[in-house]
Amino acid sequence: MQQKTSEHIESLMVCEKAIRRQFEISNKEFAEGSQGDFDPLLEEQHEVVPGMINKYGNRALCLLTAECASYCRFCTRRRLVSDIERGRMDSDDVDVWVQYLRDHPEIREVIFSGGDPFVAGDELFEYALTEVSALSSVKVIRIGTRAPVADPVLINDRKLEAISQVSQPVYIGIHFEHPSEITRPTKRAVKRLIGAGAILFSQTVFLKDVNDNFHTLRDLFNGLVEIGVRPYYIYRCDPIPGATHFRVELEKERRIMTQLRRNLSGLACPTYVIDVPNGSGKIPVPLEFWDTDTSSYTDFEGQKHETQ
Repeated sequence: MQQKTSEHIESLMVCEKAIRRQFEISNKEFAEGSQGDFDPLLEEQHEVVPGMINKYGNRALCLLTAECASYCRFCTRRRLVSDIERGRMDSDDVDVWVQYLRDHPEIREVIFSGGDPFVAGDELFEYALTEVSALSSVKVIRIGTRAPVADPVLINDRKLEAISQVSQPVYIGIHFEHPSEITRPTKRAVKRLIGAGAILFSQTVFLKDVNDNFHTLRDLFNGLVEIGVRPYYIYRCDPIPGATHFRVELEKERRIMTQLRRNLSGLACPTYVIDVPNGSGKIPVPLEFWDTDTSSYTDFEGQKHETQ
């Protein structure tokens, strides 16, 4: 995956090592070779039509674009991100998605992701939201993005207007990894999304030498609640080739999350999960309040996995 950074991220990289580590290519990526799995979440196996993944039955994931404003070096879709040929969606693809959704009314929730949907052209973004939200069987719309952090100017008037016209609840999940990402432009973007009627939550990944300590995550989660973003999930980093140097020891993660649980309000404390590699589901990790064996766990399908 090539390196790509926005002017906004580059300005943060100058003075914040934790930001630079997330976006700057490291020699460690090449030293790791092919260690890990390029598609640990089995997305390609569950791709039902181009760009649409149906892994859980009642909700579908739509990859609106393969591009992002800035490329995170730990991205779980680094096999796809920046692959323009595979990730160039258009209105015809959206029409195929809509037909699939008509044929499968059990799908109640649609998640737009990528890449980053806010990097898609305004016309495609608007068309996708309009067409999908017109289906009576779709009850919830979700958008996964890092645009408010990576390039806040992408939260523009036309996309905000498209969001405001959706009759269903629109939940927007924003990736935040470090409190230094909560900048004035990011706060303005968040405020504009709330003004358009979106309900905001965050997703975070445990990253070695970025946020793997109590004080950093405490400040991040408190800061998010204060700007109207509900901390939702914190993930164990996926074992992606080129990104395994970001992975934190499981017991250290559990120790940090236990301390956070003691100190944060319930509103500010996200659920700590493993998105099962080569399995099914986001499995909550027990904290140190429980005396338990964490060497293995079962996924949504009852399949046993050794903890990686």
